Amino acid sequence: MNVAAHLDALQADLVRRNPGEPEFHQATQEVLHALKPVLATRPDLLEARIVERLCEPERQVIFRVPWVDDTGTVQVNRGFRVEFSSALGPYKGGLRFHPSVTSGVVKFLGFEQIFKNALTGLGLGGGKGGSDFDPKGRSDAEVMRFCQSFMTELHRHLGEKTDVPAGDIGVGGREIGYLFGQYKRLTNRFEAGVLTGKGVGWGGSHARTEATGYGVVHFLQEMLATRGLSLEGRGVVVSGSGNVALYAIEKIQALGGKAVACSDSSGYIVDENGLDLDLLKEIKEERRGRLTAYAEARPGAVHSERGSVFDVPCDIALPCATQNELGQQHAVALAKNGVLAVAEGANMPTTPEAVEVLRQADVLFAPGKAANAGGVATSALEMRQNASLQQWSFERTETELASVMRDIHALCRTTADTYGDADDYVLGANAGGFLRTAEAMAAQGVV
Repeated sequence: MNVAAHLDALQADLVRRNPGEPEFHQATQEVLHALKPVLATRPDLLEARIVERLCEPERQVIFRVPWVDDTGTVQVNRGFRVEFSSALGPYKGGLRFHPSVTSGVVKFLGFEQIFKNALTGLGLGGGKGGSDFDPKGRSDAEVMRFCQSFMTELHRHLGEKTDVPAGDIGVGGREIGYLFGQYKRLTNRFEAGVLTGKGVGWGGSHARTEATGYGVVHFLQEMLATRGLSLEGRGVVVSGSGNVALYAIEKIQALGGKAVACSDSSGYIVDENGLDLDLLKEIKEERRGRLTAYAEARPGAVHSERGSVFDVPCDIALPCATQNELGQQHAVALAKNGVLAVAEGANMPTTPEAVEVLRQADVLFAPGKAANAGGVATSALEMRQNASLQQWSFERTETELASVMRDIHALCRTTADTYGDADDYVLGANAGGFLRTAEAMAAQGVV
């Protein structure tokens, strides 16, 4: 069998059968391209049609979410849950509340989650969900009513041995609390392991808020070390200013790097003296404000609405906002300015064209399914603590997280070296996650 032709035909069929879902098409294209050298040596996986099965979700749920706003007006949103693969364990993946959420976006996120979760080695399947509801500007009471309505439908599909959601964009501790409260009311069970990202006082894990950002930096450290480099004294640019970005900045500074820029929907700020993390947290976490407030409060900081945060010269770039934010022109600018490494804190934030530019420039590149796996890894650690009725210290949890990220890096590098180039982390992440999942699927028969 001509493997390349077979996978190209499969991709064309996926596009035909899933029209209007460009993000899903992009995600599958990356994986299928990476798997060509792997499947050339594993005809048994081709014959079992593992790839075809893996690209089709085991279950998709789309539902209406009616709720009442503070003026007494009935609002209607759409809810989604895609349960993609349970070959390695219960479906696991976050919920995203954002106007950009569509069926295609949720499918792309769920597909990526299969490989990300497999890389952790922690026994998790892949899934994702969310809604086109926008929590920005909504009162706590409105968010609560929406979450209660959302969970009223979703709860019938969940369970600590079935499907375990967490947070994502627009879903933080407040939303998880409301969702869990409604799940408990509907099921009459305090089933702590059914949601992760809970409050520390009622079943949550220390370091969960920090986990994705910290994990990106732990992976980055390992990647830099392969070239005899470290974070010490390096200038870092971070896109976004949510949890992932803030805690990536925190860990960068703790390890001797200097984060000089970050962004939000209002533009980006540059602070050549190094970002003031306390001020950033006050503005973004306490006030829920914009970065313009940072520039107003911090002497020497400059806010810009033009161009991109990736235009700022740096040694390291961490795209931590949203999908396809780092395009070809941004990659060209980064390479021209001498960037050494790019590690994805968000899901698929770098376009395929940009990845190729970075690769041609010999820039170390860590794809999100490997680099940002710290969040789901710590969610799995939260599930482990819930199952044993324990709560670990912050230090123990971060130690476990760092160990998982080192193991992910080692697997990616070893797998990439086996099938091509050890520096090709895209190949390593996709092939490593695929092989773990595929072996389980083959062992479990045609299901």
